[in-house]
Formats: sequence, structure tokens, C-alpha cells
Amino acid sequence: MATSSTGLLVERAPAKVNLSLHVLGRRADGMHLLESLVVFADFGDALTFEPGATLDLAVTGPLAGEAGPLADNLVLRAARALAECAGGVRLGRFTLDKHIPVAAGLGGGSADAAAALRLVARASGIDLNDARLLAAAAATGADVPVCLEPRPALMRGTGDEVARLDLPPLFGVLVNPGVAVAPGAVFAALGLRPGEARPGTAHPRLAGAANPQELLRRLADARNDLAEAAQGIAPDIGLVMDALRVGGADIVRMSGSGATVVGLVPDLARARAIAAQLAAERPAWWIEAVGLGAPPVA
Repeated sequence: MATSSTGLLVERAPAKVNLSLHVLGRRADGMHLLESLVVFADFGDALTFEPGATLDLAVTGPLAGEAGPLADNLVLRAARALAECAGGVRLGRFTLDKHIPVAAGLGGGSADAAAALRLVARASGIDLNDARLLAAAAATGADVPVCLEPRPALMRGTGDEVARLDLPPLFGVLVNPGVAVAPGAVFAALGLRPGEARPGTAHPRLAGAANPQELLRRLADARNDLAEAAQGIAPDIGLVMDALRVGGADIVRMSGSGATVVGLVPDLARARAIAAQLAAERPAWWIEAVGLGAPPVA
């Protein structure tokens, strides 16, 4: 967390990128069981916080119009959840600078919520490992716990099991064709019945990869089990995947439930070159060359 020149508290909310997403089954209560490698981009939203008597939120930035109704924003839901779990916390006014596309598989809302929790926790003297903070994160959304500490992690279960990993950095090109995909619709299209297990190969072992090239080799055996279902809803996802392969990405994978796709490479120069070429060919697409790993959040 940083403090701005105006005395406001500031947190970055880096975009969450799923480099794998294995769907292992569906519990009897309808929740899907996942295994997913999550990393964070050096690109995202920013959240400022001014402690005060009234909880409030304003949204600015190039994608402010996509943020939806403020009353339902995950920033406010997270702050309220922490107030309920901890009591006596310092609330106040948030300002969200929105850059991450909405409903894009990049966890923008979850990243924003996690940033809000970090801000309120630190302003209130609550440790980031406090069980009450973790409970508030889980109550806000399935992806919020992994975003609390934006470092590479293997996320399991329903998002409640998070194992942090030390991995070499990667680089990539994030591409969204300009369509929003609702996660619920994608999971419904997958068609798993409550209580049904889904067969598939085990997730590759990632810990101990010595360099980006080795990590990419190991990731080649992973997958995103939602990709086919998402493409049935938004066929443009397939066009993006084909364009990244032709453009020279080593691994191409949809992030989360889509519609953003990441093309992975071992160095930033290649990522920027691929992004520039795609931007010239597809000016209507949203494209960002990014570093992937553990960006600073302050």
C-alpha cells in the first residue's frame, strides 16, 4: 500500500490470469471443483481510499462505464463483509480507476475487492493473515482469496484452497475480442451434473521450474477445461486463439471463463512485438503486453 501526495491510501489491483483451469467435478451443492494456476499481470486497476464516516465509491478510468451499478460493486461488498467479520473497522470513500475489462476472465472485480480489503485492513490495523480478513474475502467471492496476496498460486477446491508458488516470471499478450462472457453461462454449458466427477490428466508439477522456458514446457501439459464451452457462447475466442498462435505465442490459453486469451512467451520483447502486430491487424480488439508473476501492489 502507498500513500498519495494528497494523503489518500492507494492500492493496485492487478489483473488475475489463469494459466490453467482444470475442472475436476461438481459437488452435490452445485459448486464446481477446480485446480488452477493463477498469476498476476503488471497491469490492472487502481484503488484509492480516504477513511471517513460514510462508505462510498466512485469509479473513473477508461472502462468506468463497464463497472455496472455501484451499489453491487465488489469493492463495497468486500468492505461491508470485513465490517461484519471484524467490527470496528475504518470505512470511507473509495475511488476505483478502472482499466481491466469486465466479464473478461481476468478477475477484475475480485482484484478490486481484494485491494479494498487490504486498504481497510491496513487502515484498521488488521494483519493481512488475520482469519477475519480471509473470511471476508471468501464471503465476497470465490476468486477474492487468491487475489488477497497477488503472487503465483495453485488454487484448488472452490477457490478456498490457495497454495502460493515461487515461479520464474513469464510474459504474455492479453487479448479480448470485445465480448463479455458470464461465468455462470460457461459453467452451465460445461454440463456437469451435481455430484459428477470429470476425468482428466493430473495438473503438471510447476514448483522447481528453473527458468521461463522450463515453466512453459511444463505448462504445455495443462489446459483450460472451460475453453470449448466458452467458445460455444463466444466464437470470437477461437479467432483470438488462432491469431495468437499465428503471431508466435509459445502457449495460447483462455483465462478463466473467457473471453480474454493469453499468449505466453519467455520475454517482454516478443510479447510487445506480437501485441503490436495484432493491434495493427485487429484495432477493435483489446490488447495488452504484460509481465506475469508477482507485480508490486502498492
